[in-house]
Amino acid sequence: MSRKGFRNSSHPLGSQIDLNFYYCGKEDCKPGHDWGPGIRDHFKFHYIHSGEGILKVGDSEFRLRQGQGFFTFPHAISYYKADENKPWTYSWIAFQGLQAESYLKRAHLTTTRPVMDFEGNPWFETIFDQLMEARQAERSCDLKYQGILYRFLSEVIDTACKETEPRADVNYSELYVRKAIEYIEINFSHKVSIAELADYIGVDRKYLSALFKKKLSLSPQAFLLQFRMNKAGELMRNSNLTIADISRSVGYSDPLLFSKMFKKMTGLSPKTYRKQAADS
Repeated sequence: MSRKGFRNSSHPLGSQIDLNFYYCGKEDCKPGHDWGPGIRDHFKFHYIHSGEGILKVGDSEFRLRQGQGFFTFPHAISYYKADENKPWTYSWIAFQGLQAESYLKRAHLTTTRPVMDFEGNPWFETIFDQLMEARQAERSCDLKYQGILYRFLSEVIDTACKETEPRADVNYSELYVRKAIEYIEINFSHKVSIAELADYIGVDRKYLSALFKKKLSLSPQAFLLQFRMNKAGELMRNSNLTIADISRSVGYSDPLLFSKMFKKMTGLSPKTYRKQAADS
């Protein structure tokens, strides 16, 4: 049985931050190798590189295979065991933090739904190697651990969204639109494609467009344009900014294209709009 891993010594256990990496490891398990039943005071994730096994949480039992991952939750009695004929090789990462549970809830992961299928996302194959590499950066390993942990949870959330079929349920519809708006509010100053936006939400582009038109009577493209031009109008009041500065600030590298779109939306050129705003 081959086993390797390490603990994070940069932060003490129980550190009150949003996310705190505790330890990680990788193991080629012997047939029938098991852990538990027992409880931990932190979250732990296992990614199965090969082989099979079982997980028991409470009265539920899950049969697991290569490409899947499973979570154990704080203070929940868990038990897992490698298959006798095809024992698994898995990597694990343990963590805790003030926001840890809320991030997992965004992926709909709970003690009753602790298993996910990651076959379509190869990033998890390398998570242990990434953490091992980060360990070599003596002066910044804590920041690298933190970055990998945030990336890990973002990949979990995105994978969970892709597993969930879009539904006509009102709550899901509002959630998708709200997430799209939040993404636009953060990224409007960069190049944003609707395909990229839909991929971030984890839904089909046409489905997202239909939701926008139903909820806001606007397409995602129109909402993005409107948001950018509203921001541009606010920036016009800052006399220290040139029109080219404002253009770049709202995601347009070409000031002429920006001016054309601004006039199309407001009926005024940026120069005229700025003059009227200054006189009012």
